[in-house]
Parts: sequence; structure tokens; C-alpha cells
Amino acid sequence: MGGVGPIVIAAGGTGGHTFPAQSLARELHSRGRDVVLVTDTRGEDYAKSFPGTAIERVRAATFGSKNPLSILKALNQIRLGMRDAKALFARIKPEAVVGFGGYPSLPAMLGAWRMKLPAIIHEQNAVPGRVNRLMVSRVSKIASSFPVLKGVAPERLIVTGNPVRENVVAARAVPYAAPETGGRIRLLVFGGSQGARIMSDIVPPAIAALSTDLRARLSVVQQARAEDVARTKEIYAKAGVEAEVAAFFNDLPQRLSSAHLVISRSGASTVAELTCAGRPAILVPYPFATDDHQTANASVLAEAGAALMVPQPQFLSANLSSALSALFGDSARLSAMARAAHALGRPDAAKLLADAVLALADRGATP
Repeated sequence: MGGVGPIVIAAGGTGGHTFPAQSLARELHSRGRDVVLVTDTRGEDYAKSFPGTAIERVRAATFGSKNPLSILKALNQIRLGMRDAKALFARIKPEAVVGFGGYPSLPAMLGAWRMKLPAIIHEQNAVPGRVNRLMVSRVSKIASSFPVLKGVAPERLIVTGNPVRENVVAARAVPYAAPETGGRIRLLVFGGSQGARIMSDIVPPAIAALSTDLRARLSVVQQARAEDVARTKEIYAKAGVEAEVAAFFNDLPQRLSSAHLVISRSGASTVAELTCAGRPAILVPYPFATDDHQTANASVLAEAGAALMVPQPQFLSANLSSALSALFGDSARLSAMARAAHALGRPDAAKLLADAVLALADRGATP
């Protein structure tokens, strides 16, 4: 190896940034490498999910306000956070610094850039987030979840995929079997942390409008907001549809592995899990996601034939009911979608990302 210093992971703020960082940390630990997580106070809730990892906090801020005074305060916090990071790096002498986007990672990544440390960013979406856009020209390489990353030259990319949970990787080993004629049809529905209500508004009425035969064959698992659970259950019960509705499922990867079709949003983690497991989907991008990145994510799957992408304005119960009738009556198409999703999956994403990070550390490359 290029030295004995730790690998620094800069992440925090949201699960979408932190979960792949956790996977990388586990992979690096398995290779005997020391890891230091650099985050801000918002990342504290996730810090306990990094066992065996040293946690260091630096000051950070987001530009959530357009007020000039607030912006100046945020810039000052970032400047102070960069100073914190530089002092930390001078002390621990990292071999490489890996950023996962989000404002908590910005001061550390700027500090690495100023100190000319080997640095790489991982982008989970098909469109770089704001912080990663700032860092694209300031790091040695960009690890990407997708073969194409908007605004980034292909030669700068290392396509690693987006690391997923181990039990999702296990789901990949379960072969997809399309519904048999007259057999059960298992549908999994979830909406993610944002915009989940629309799934409870649209999906149950769409299923209630299906033919009697299809309703009798359906077995629905739907994750809904706590305040929507009762009304969602009631619609399914009146329609005579077998349904399990809850605010949270601890075994979602197992539910995914047994699903014939998934209806969901298209956040980075969801798309990575769908493709890793190799399951067909109807994707409804959350329209208020930053830079409309969920549409870009869903487009990759739709263009590969792995999913149907439905923009939210077109996500209406009548439209969905027609789409479901067509898909449930075409097992060959469902199987083809599953194969296309499976081909996009990267079950070894954490390994590939660790390879890229350690190769960069060995070279001691600077941007």
C-alpha cells in the first residue's frame, strides 16, 4: 500500500449519501484498512452505523436560505469547517479522501483539495448533486453509479455502481419467476422518504379498478405513511384484494426478492436495489428532487427496458390500472424487464469502489 494512513470518508446528512458510505467502510475494514468518517452534527445519527470507524466532526452549512446574511454565515461556517478538516488531515495523514456528496462533505473535500490529497467523489445519481458538481474539477476521479453522468466526461468516470445493503445483494441470488397463468401476483409498493402519499392516493384505487380475476390473484405489500395506513387498507379490503400495509417493513429486501413487480420512486438507493435484485418496476420520479435527478435515474432504467417511467402528472389511477392490466397479462414482458434490470445491477459496487479508492491511494494522485 501507499502508506499507513487511514482512508477518510466524508458523508452525512441523508441516508442516500450515508448508506453507500457505510458499505464502503465495511469493505475497507474487511481489507484491514483504518477508516475515519468526517461529518457534521447532522451526521451524528448515522455515525453509530459505522462500527469500528473513528468519527470526526467539522463545521458545515447549507445554503438553504436566499438571505444574504444567512449566505455569508454559511460561507463562514464552510470556511471554518475546511480549516477544521485541514488540521485533522495534517494530524492523521490520510491516504485518500472519499466524498459522497451532501453539504456535510463539502468542507472535508475542499480541505483535501487545498492540501492536494488523493481524492475521489462517489455520485449516487445520474445527475451530480450540487456539492459533487463543485468538486468534479477538484478531485482525481469520479466514481459513478451509472455509465453516464451528466456533465462529466466519460474518461473521468469509474463506473462502480451504488453500494447496497448485504441483504439486497442476497436477493440477487433469487431468480425472477414471472406470474404463472392463474397464479398469485405479488406487487410491492413504496414511496421513499419523500412524496410517499401519492402512492396511497393512486395505487389502491387503480388496483380496485382491475378485473375481478386480477384482484383475486393479487397480493399487495405497500409501505405507506402512518397516517395513510388505515385508509389504504380500507380501499384494498373493499376491493377484495389481499394486502399488507404498514409504515415500515424491516424485511423489505426479502419482499423485493419475491415481488413480481415494484411501484416506487426512483431515488438512487431504490434504483440500485431494484437493479441489484433484478426486478421490473413502474417508476414515478419525485418531481421536486434537486435538479430532477430522479427522472434522470428512472430514464436509465426505462431506456434499458427495465422499467416503465411515469411522470407524476401522468400518474393517475386510470392510467396505472391500464398499465397494470397490460403487464400482468404479459409474463414474457415482465421477465424481459427483470433481465434488463438484472443486467444493470452492480452487486459488487462496494468492492469496485474500494478498489478505486485504494488504487488512488497507492498512486498518491493529486488533481
